[in-house]
Amino acid sequence: MTAEPNPAIAFSMDDFEHALTEHDYHFEQGQVVTGKIFDHLSDGVLVDIGGKSPGFAPTQEALLSGETDTHTALPVGESVEFLIIRGQNAEGQVTLSRRKLAEQRVWAELAQAAEAGASVQIRITGSNRGGITGDVRGLRGFIPNSHLVDKNIDNLMGQLLTVNFLEFDQERRKLVLSQRYAAQAEIMRRLSIGSLVSGKIANIKPYGVFVDLDGTTGLLHRSQISEKSLGQLEDFFTIGQEIRVLIADIEESSNRISLSLQALEKFPGEVIEKFEELQANADERVEAARKKLNITV
Repeated sequence: MTAEPNPAIAFSMDDFEHALTEHDYHFEQGQVVTGKIFDHLSDGVLVDIGGKSPGFAPTQEALLSGETDTHTALPVGESVEFLIIRGQNAEGQVTLSRRKLAEQRVWAELAQAAEAGASVQIRITGSNRGGITGDVRGLRGFIPNSHLVDKNIDNLMGQLLTVNFLEFDQERRKLVLSQRYAAQAEIMRRLSIGSLVSGKIANIKPYGVFVDLDGTTGLLHRSQISEKSLGQLEDFFTIGQEIRVLIADIEESSNRISLSLQALEKFPGEVIEKFEELQANADERVEAARKKLNITV
């Protein structure tokens, strides 16, 4: 007696082909898919993404920065996310990229950092006439010479630098960065309103004196030098002169630091008449100066 086939489990090749035809696979360029590594070829890897044909990731698209071998980076059976960079061909196969997906995600993260004004790090790998180039999470970044803190290019090769954004353009793949701005921002974070700081006079203008505070610059406006009127500032200050001043205000958005000597005075004109004495015991005057400027710390 011949057993009748069980209709619940009978499934011919024709049925299988029909099921594949009936299934609506929507694999399009730009789509992110998850698949299992199916096989390694001489020029890439095959990835099972649940379609009619396995997807194909060329070697240069399958490997990330620092990886050299697909067998090691992508073992058979491992689940991995890919970006579809070319739609289905006549056999239903799509072209995949793990590298471009990683880049896409880095660009998104950097866009958030740029929007927030946050710092990032760059590994210096090369230089040209205009500045230096390097790697920012797998992307190429550029720092103009004018935005370097250390101008000795040879010393920077291979170094990891903290930088801020000057220009961010994903469409043009343009990433221009500033080490100088990042250094200034870090200094700004360390400074606080109402603190006494030491610096050197970097420039003298009719409206005030610019003081270098170890990498960033504060303005000592002439109205904050003394309660008594001063004549030519060049007659009282010199470039390179060391000076102790009180931080009266900080505007982080514009990197502006306002300084005061006048708040340290015990009487109008003391800065002019007893400058050295005021500087020597400036620490003892800080509390009174804060009260004069209505600063609470």
